Amino acid sequence: MAYDATKLQDWQIAEEAEKNMPTSEEWRDKLGLKKDEIIPYGRIAKLDFLKIINRLKDKPDGKYIDITAITPTPLGEGKTTTSMGLIEGLGKRGVNVGGCIRQPSGGPTFNIKGTAAGGGNSLLIPMTEFSLGLTGDIDAITNAHNLAMVALTARMQHEANYSDEELLKRSGMKRLDIDPKKVEIGWVIDFCAQALRNIIIGIGGKSDGFMMQSKFGITVSSEIMAILSVVRDLKDLRERLAKIIVAYDKNGNPVTTGDLEVAGAMCAWLRNAVNPTLMSTAEYQPCMVHAGPFANIAVGQSSIIGDRIGLKMFDYHVTESGFGADIGFEKFWNVKCRFSGLTPNAVVIVASIRALKMHGGGPKVVPGRPLPEEYTKENLELVEKGIVNLLHHINNVKKSGAIPVACINSFHTDTKEEIKLVRRLVEETRTRCAMSEHWLKGGEGALELADAVIDACKEKIDFKFLYPLEMPLRKRVDLIAREIYGADGVDWSPEAEAKAKAAENDPTMRDFATMMVKTHLSLTHDPTLKGAPKGWTLPIRDLLTFAGAKFLCPCAGTISLMPGTSSDPALKRIDVDTNTGKVTGLF
Repeated sequence: MAYDATKLQDWQIAEEAEKNMPTSEEWRDKLGLKKDEIIPYGRIAKLDFLKIINRLKDKPDGKYIDITAITPTPLGEGKTTTSMGLIEGLGKRGVNVGGCIRQPSGGPTFNIKGTAAGGGNSLLIPMTEFSLGLTGDIDAITNAHNLAMVALTARMQHEANYSDEELLKRSGMKRLDIDPKKVEIGWVIDFCAQALRNIIIGIGGKSDGFMMQSKFGITVSSEIMAILSVVRDLKDLRERLAKIIVAYDKNGNPVTTGDLEVAGAMCAWLRNAVNPTLMSTAEYQPCMVHAGPFANIAVGQSSIIGDRIGLKMFDYHVTESGFGADIGFEKFWNVKCRFSGLTPNAVVIVASIRALKMHGGGPKVVPGRPLPEEYTKENLELVEKGIVNLLHHINNVKKSGAIPVACINSFHTDTKEEIKLVRRLVEETRTRCAMSEHWLKGGEGALELADAVIDACKEKIDFKFLYPLEMPLRKRVDLIAREIYGADGVDWSPEAEAKAKAAENDPTMRDFATMMVKTHLSLTHDPTLKGAPKGWTLPIRDLLTFAGAKFLCPCAGTISLMPGTSSDPALKRIDVDTNTGKVTGLF
């Protein structure tokens, strides 16, 4: 049944839906799992990846559907809501369907964005568990990452305090001679804590650690989260963890977690995190949760592991890419699919009338403030001007060979004429366009979208990557900038270009993926430029190396790995009913 989403808050809908949520035993029977393939965690469960994939390895894959979006407003376009709605709509059509989405970060949950559980009648449940730590994957990443920093800082302290002979006698250590000015990583915490962006550690005496400048990032920006997104199994995870570069020595050579002999202990923290968590839509279709968000500063995909078993378990498997198709889908296409060997059948591009109006020149959209009148009343002129952004993303998807489906994520303020205009302009490009009311009506409201996706999956695809791995890094970046963003070219800073040349000449990095880092609020590097700008150049100011994940990350401008908490964050409205223990105020 659909609940009245116009009167009930998301947490209230979730509370009602959770009353009839399947138990772990019921999921086991429904999904045809063996007893030892499902690991109960209270109201939810983990799936034993290795056991399931080994049993189903000869079963043909189902249809593979990615959810992406146009360049969003700061409020988002509703990708997760659409993912849940599509799964529910396909379920209404009697299809064996499931999905895998990303786990939300505590930072946005307690800040402005709120949880990432979807909304209205297109929710993932149980919502409280999903929003507040789930089965502990992000905590495990936090601990594994910080354990590397513990090993690094302890090593630096001991090397500063003891001679080579004493180090060997005490622990068999050989001096790594770490350069304190070239420590690459910091600590992580899964909150938006701007006060921790720059810190001094080791204050005190000789026994209080090595004194130096350090920093915190948000956990989901950790290289370990990126690694969890792209590994194929536990063995792959263990090997990649040992290659994480934590610092450089005084001769410029990398110092890794393997050098610190901490990779095995880090993997021990993560041994359960390789298994996806099984949850449910509000209409009781299965959906896994694995890996994390932030496609502007990380890979921003649900995991390859989740997709591998989802494609074996379901006839239609829905996954999700972060932010717009210029960032999230481009990484899904050229990184995730290359690493996984999987090929998408259809790609849903979520768009809202609200966002199209913004791209057409509408007033600034500010989270926490009422929308200007232009967004709540019919304005065909703004919609028509803003359609260029949606058409740009459709064209990007077509370049991959996958079949795009434009989805109008319907809001109650949208008018029939605005929706009619979008349909006409999209269909003129010979692209499917479906209007969906999943937020309001759940699966019943997503039937048009479900039918469009089923139809798209019948088409033959000619999937191809944008560039070969043999292409040098700077040429790849130039191609992405021109073909995906619409730039005229790339402007490298001297420092970034020097790093790029060094990476191109390093044979160990030639198969590294290109992981672009830029704002999600524009096709360009400038978040204020909307629509599909022309006549601009992409500036690359730095290049980050994630050797464990095998990522080279060109940075277009300055992007902080530690967001800040706003003056009116969601944490002010989240509470607990002390009579029942139920969490209220999540949205």
